[in-house]
Amino acid sequence: MRVLVVEDEKRLADALGEILIEAKYTPDVVYDGEAGYDNASSGIYDVIILDVMLPKMDGLEIVKELRKNKVATPVLLLTARDSIEDRVKGLDAGADDYLTKPFAAQELLARVRAMSRRQGEVILDELTFGDLTLTLSAYTLCRGDKSVHLGVKEFDVMRMLMSAPKAIIPKEELILKIWGTESGAEDNNVEVYISFLRKKIFFLGSKVEIATMRKVGYYLKEKEA
Repeated sequence: MRVLVVEDEKRLADALGEILIEAKYTPDVVYDGEAGYDNASSGIYDVIILDVMLPKMDGLEIVKELRKNKVATPVLLLTARDSIEDRVKGLDAGADDYLTKPFAAQELLARVRAMSRRQGEVILDELTFGDLTLTLSAYTLCRGDKSVHLGVKEFDVMRMLMSAPKAIIPKEELILKIWGTESGAEDNNVEVYISFLRKKIFFLGSKVEIATMRKVGYYLKEKEA
């Protein structure tokens, strides 16, 4: 899951990035409001962690503009202010939750998990397609009683493919969601991990395969008997 952190206190911002990495999220960290808005408006993130007091563009303004432009990504506001009035302003602007500094890492992660449920949607621990099961908590791909562990990037690619069975996922979308806008990743980065996944699927003896739509992207399909 890709998370955007927008926080001008660089030490705190970097610490949040490390917390998210340890929790097996993929964070992008920026330090001012304009960069935050530019990244957030791309729509590639699953959750946005956003400080209220930011240079160039404050957090409330960012949330208002995102909602105005139909970007529905869940937003967790961070602030040193804990008055009810400040919380109400943040929620009225379109934020989904509010966390007052200082806070515990465990609470931050709990809020992120809660927001990722997206308005009551149940978070599943498994995704299935054909005879394959992807276990999200364990980063394993299984067929029957046979399983393989996936690396982080392998897992992210497979999760995107299995979250939208039979839909063609463009290479550009894979790069944006998994590597991020500033990564410099290219098509061959995607191709390498697709190759790794194909070998692991073959090892499992699955009837599922990752198919290529030339010059477009990838999708899952079941082999014909």
